[in-house]
Amino acid sequence: MKRLACICFTLLGILPACFAQMDVQKKLMAQFIDADNNSVIELPEGSFTLNASLWLDGKKGVTIRGKGMDKTILNFNGQLSGAEGIKVTNGSNITIEDLTVQDTKGDAIKTQLVDGITFRKVKAEWTRGANEKNGGYGLYPVQCSKVLIEQCEARGASDAGIYVGQSREIIVRNCRATENVAGIEIENSLYAEVYDNEATNNTGGILIFDLPDLTVKKGGFTKVYNNHVHHNNHKNFAPKGNIVGKVPQGTGIMVLATNNVEVYNNRIINNITTGTAIISYYITENPIKDSSYYPYPSNIFIHDNQYEREHTKATMKGRMGKLYHFKLKFGKNVPHIIYDGIQDEKTKGQQILCIRNNTNASFANIDAANNFRNISREMKPYDCELKISTTSN
Repeated sequence: MKRLACICFTLLGILPACFAQMDVQKKLMAQFIDADNNSVIELPEGSFTLNASLWLDGKKGVTIRGKGMDKTILNFNGQLSGAEGIKVTNGSNITIEDLTVQDTKGDAIKTQLVDGITFRKVKAEWTRGANEKNGGYGLYPVQCSKVLIEQCEARGASDAGIYVGQSREIIVRNCRATENVAGIEIENSLYAEVYDNEATNNTGGILIFDLPDLTVKKGGFTKVYNNHVHHNNHKNFAPKGNIVGKVPQGTGIMVLATNNVEVYNNRIINNITTGTAIISYYITENPIKDSSYYPYPSNIFIHDNQYEREHTKATMKGRMGKLYHFKLKFGKNVPHIIYDGIQDEKTKGQQILCIRNNTNASFANIDAANNFRNISREMKPYDCELKISTTSN
């Protein structure tokens, strides 16, 4: 009898709280659906458990505003409907600011086909930390233009904490990404600037990729500067089959099969496998079925960065670990900058990679095109400079 009474009192305490949370959810969903153009959706201070996505569609000039990154918390643990926490589609001039989204089933905040999207002082996180069952992306604008992500944080994404895909005119600044597979990723996107960010304790700190089989075929014209990219040595916890699952533990910055990228004035510290890697898609050994895809990096300029790493071996885990162990054999003298040496026959003789004026930098062309037979640590052939623009003018 005593136990039954205890259960009843417990239920009496929980049920009103549940109904209160459901009321909050209904109210928030109504605010998103009924928002007028050029209005502000004000989210109250507090921690709220929601079981369905909040979706804003076809709106212009709407601001979604909380009371502060750590004051308005939307938690989707146990989500039943939708995959994202917040989803914004087919809009223009949308701002999301001063709130946190936690523990979504899929991506934390996804925006798609939005012309003018700002994330400001927004945190996306999975509170249990790194786990392959976490959602793929934290902050996830895709097929957007005029993207600004500033003073944001991302933690625990099983793909990328801050990901911008198939978009153009992008700024990512003053953000922090930690404990993701990829901290910050710019993929198949044009005219991006990534600066004054901290990427730490991810598998890979900052990735600039062009991949096949996407609507936007070719990115590029990207600048990555003034970032602190350090200790990105987290175990890769991407779900099986995901392309970032091939990023080796201990990667600082990786440039894959894209063009016109400038990496400068960054502090790239203690990433055990590579500080900066410039590689072709062929190094992934994935088949290419997209006939319009160009798998080589070109016009890449790495300069004025500060490199440091502990005198230790690169990762010995995964496919790259085997490569380091059996083919490259760098021991503890791992080069800071690695180029896979796979070049388009049509560009032979052209300077596609320049490296100049970096502090403490060492280098290797690993000659992957010839089964690693002629690995060269001579940096002088790459002492040149390139002009990279991040505007379409």
